[in-house]
Amino acid sequence: MSSEAARQNGAGAQVEAKPAGEVVISAHNLGKRYQIYKKPQDRLKQGLLRWTGKQYYRDFWALKNVSFEVRRGEAVGVLGRNGAGKSTLLQLVAGTLAPSEGDVQVRGRVAAMLQLGSGFSPEFTGRENVFLAGSILGIPRKEMEKRFDAIAAFADIGSFMDQPIKTYSSGMGARLAFAVSFSVEPDLLIVDEILAVGDIGFQQKCVSRLRALRDSGLTMLFVSHSPDAVRSVCNRALFLVDGQMVYFGPSEQTVNQYLSYVREQTNKETLAGDQKLGAPVPFKVNVPGNLRYGTGHAQIEKVEILNHLGEPTRAFVLGERITIEATLRAHAAVKDLNASFLIRDMVGIDLMGTTCFDEGVKLPALRAGEKTVIRFEFENALRPGNFGVCMAVNRVSSRDYSDTVLFDQVDGCAAFAVMGNPDRPVHYKFHQPVSISVHAGDGALQA
Repeated sequence: MSSEAARQNGAGAQVEAKPAGEVVISAHNLGKRYQIYKKPQDRLKQGLLRWTGKQYYRDFWALKNVSFEVRRGEAVGVLGRNGAGKSTLLQLVAGTLAPSEGDVQVRGRVAAMLQLGSGFSPEFTGRENVFLAGSILGIPRKEMEKRFDAIAAFADIGSFMDQPIKTYSSGMGARLAFAVSFSVEPDLLIVDEILAVGDIGFQQKCVSRLRALRDSGLTMLFVSHSPDAVRSVCNRALFLVDGQMVYFGPSEQTVNQYLSYVREQTNKETLAGDQKLGAPVPFKVNVPGNLRYGTGHAQIEKVEILNHLGEPTRAFVLGERITIEATLRAHAAVKDLNASFLIRDMVGIDLMGTTCFDEGVKLPALRAGEKTVIRFEFENALRPGNFGVCMAVNRVSSRDYSDTVLFDQVDGCAAFAVMGNPDRPVHYKFHQPVSISVHAGDGALQA
């Protein structure tokens, strides 16, 4: 997706067919405009000299021409780079900002976590803030008393429940905010990136609860910088660029659009300071796939999945060797090449993969027209199901990846199935070999 396409207005954005169900959020041509002044005194001049017709500010549209609907039971992610308008959109939906144009209608009780501790009084204790939050939402105190033990158990902040909020760490504030929001049974839950706060165990607990609430009919609007979190929690997603809606559809396709745009912009920024590679090169060979992007200076020409005999194969069982073979060709003089693959399941979750750079395998420098073949081999440990392969080739030499240029990435360029074996089931996403020993009561190892 080109950056020009990404800047089209909301009326031209790609929008998938609407699912069935009651509409909870309805936004039409939503926009938010701010007045930007170069100097503080210009603001005073504008107020005093408005009658002259002279304008001392410039208009900045944080959001423009955004239209979408969210139906009951949907979880919709909002993706975009910093400054894209994500938080502005959530504040407009939550009612904490008034739109400059257009309108948004929300049906039902709303619980919004737009920032850590939003709605909490820093001088009140956690316990007092629980009841304060309930009263704001119109829930009687007796009802909140019935829910308090469950809130305290989920927050898991111990004696800090009776300490002022101002003494909390950011993680503790997030725990309490989530616990309260989950307990008040909102019709719409709005979450703005605060899942990134807190330990990994609490994050996983929140994601599990969000999925359960979504399945029970909760509607959710969810901003996250984590594509995996959006894929995992949301069934649809909205992608914003410079305040305008570019795409609204299934979360997997939206995440792909977002990642494509981010990598395209990163490539442009890197290439601007690197004159040796020259202009991007069009893709020469049509490789099957769901999405393809990159500068084209080195390109993937073919991807095959092979068995242990080197034969093309599309079905494997647990323990079999799988080889992913990729043919790459240079269309400019390139060095510091790196190839990578990842395996993705059918719901879009990235499961495994690696890169030549991370494995310490150095690829040869190539002149324009030269090609190389790379094979990634691994033992199949995946559970039964269908899986897709994504391949990429890029340039990288720095361990912090600061000089990365993505030459070519093809998502869904190959697929394979894993067949089940009733005598050796795999219950989770993959099988990791585990050593088991059994000891008698006296500590002696049993035969």
